[in-house]
Amino acid sequence: MKTTFLLVLTFCSFYAIAQNEQQLITQASQQEAALNENAAFETLKQVIRINPRNYYALWKLSEFCSRIGNRQSTKEKKQAFFNAGKTYAETAIKINPNASDGYYVLAVAMGRYALAQSGKEKINAVREIRTNAEKAIKLNPNHGRAWHVMGKWHYEVSNLGVMEKAGVRLMYGGLPAASLKESIQAYEKAKALEPNFALNYLELAKAYKRNDEKAKAIECLRKLPSLPNKTQDDNRIKAEGAALLKELAN
Repeated sequence: MKTTFLLVLTFCSFYAIAQNEQQLITQASQQEAALNENAAFETLKQVIRINPRNYYALWKLSEFCSRIGNRQSTKEKKQAFFNAGKTYAETAIKINPNASDGYYVLAVAMGRYALAQSGKEKINAVREIRTNAEKAIKLNPNHGRAWHVMGKWHYEVSNLGVMEKAGVRLMYGGLPAASLKESIQAYEKAKALEPNFALNYLELAKAYKRNDEKAKAIECLRKLPSLPNKTQDDNRIKAEGAALLKELAN
C-alpha cells in the first residue's frame, strides 16, 4: 500500500512539473507574440531550470540570444549573447541531433559571432554557418528561416572582393562557392515558405538591387509595410526598407 502511494505521488509530481513546463512555454510564446522578447527569454530560462533537456526551450533561447544580442550597445555585450546562443544551440543539437531547428539557430548564432571576428576564426565561422544551414535544410527542406540563412550566406560570400577572396584562398584554403543567383533563389524559397518574414523581404530586395533588378527590389520593399510585426526588430527592418525604397524610387 505504501509503495503504491509513493508511485502515485511520484507520478503526480512528474505530471505537475511537466504541466508547469508547458505553461511556461505557452507564456513565453505569448510574450514573443506581444513583441516582448526579453520577457520570453527570461521565461524560457525558467523552463531550462526545470528541465535542462527541453529541446524547444534550448533552441528558442539560442534564437533569442541572436536577436537580443544584436540590439546590445557594446561589442562585449553582443558577444556574450552570441556565445550563449551558440552554447544553447549546441546543447539542443546534442539532445536531438535529428531535428532541424538546433542547426538553424546554430547557423544564426555563428553568423552573428562571425561579424565580430577576423582572420582564420572568422573564416571557420563562415564555413560552419553554411554547414549548419545545410544540415537544417536536409532535415527539413521546408525550413524557411534556414533557407534565409543560406541566402544571406551566398549574398555575403559572393560580395567579397577579388583581393579578399584571393587572401582567403591563400591563407585558409578558400570557401565553398557562392553566387548572387543562389542567394536570390534561397531568399525566394524562404519567402514562399514564410511569406510574413519581414527580414527576408529586406534582404531579398538588397540582393535584387545588387543584381540590377530594380523592379523586383521595389516590389519586395512595397510589400514590407503590410507584413505583421513578428519580432522586436520588424519596425527597424521596415524603416530600413522604406529608406531603401525611397532611394530606388528616385
